[in-house]
Amino acid sequence: MNLGTIVGLVVAIICIFAAALVEAGHEGPAAMVRLLNFPGALIVFGGTIGATMTCFSLKDFLKVGQYLGVAFKETKTEAPGLIAQMVQFAEVARKEGLLKLEELVSTVENTFLRKGIQLIVDGTDPAVTREILENEVNCMEERHKVGVQLFQQAGGFAPTMGMIGTVMGLVNVLANLNDTASLGPAISTAFIATFYGVFTANILWLPLATKLKALNKQEVEICQIIIEGVSSIQAGDHPRVINDKLVAFLSPSKRELPQVEAAGGAVGVDNG
Repeated sequence: MNLGTIVGLVVAIICIFAAALVEAGHEGPAAMVRLLNFPGALIVFGGTIGATMTCFSLKDFLKVGQYLGVAFKETKTEAPGLIAQMVQFAEVARKEGLLKLEELVSTVENTFLRKGIQLIVDGTDPAVTREILENEVNCMEERHKVGVQLFQQAGGFAPTMGMIGTVMGLVNVLANLNDTASLGPAISTAFIATFYGVFTANILWLPLATKLKALNKQEVEICQIIIEGVSSIQAGDHPRVINDKLVAFLSPSKRELPQVEAAGGAVGVDNG
């Protein structure tokens, strides 16, 4: 599981409800019951789901569980290991020829790198190889954008649904102004819907959209490293040159990491 996602959500939720308890003062946990409002929750959650569903095809919307899985799943992007593996392939290709790589294709765990090596073995033209791999990355990005946009849309709709719930609650309050004793609690209850909308937008939907965007960026960077590595192997570049070329993609701190032999890949071509 991705600890960053889980810990972030837990910390935000705990802090918000701890603050609510402090605000409640002597009433303590009993005051938390005031935050429960079924009609408000129905409007915010049901309305957000319905409005978001309207923006996407049913097929894309039903992948929401898959997108959540990506956000909460720990993804290891071992770029140094992939670079070490490609340098190893370059040494084999330089000493024994490109066709020798066919024996190593089955040992490659990263699906994108495996596809690139297979294209080399098949004797695909270098320009066509790069084009195929770049098209694969572009299509992957488009698929991933759907998940990001889905949560962004939900984050935009949720506060509005909260306002709708509050307005509906205030309409009922204004319709019963004669009952002054229940006026305060009724107004308080009406604003719970706004709380639900703002809370879910800023604690759930928008952070999850940002998380998916960051994960997509990481995966694209790994794919770019692989594309450059595959192109360099196919061009017959010296392994040391390939290593220097690919290491340039890494941040200075990661360049010092020991390169593991054959770290296959935690990142495939598609998470979604």
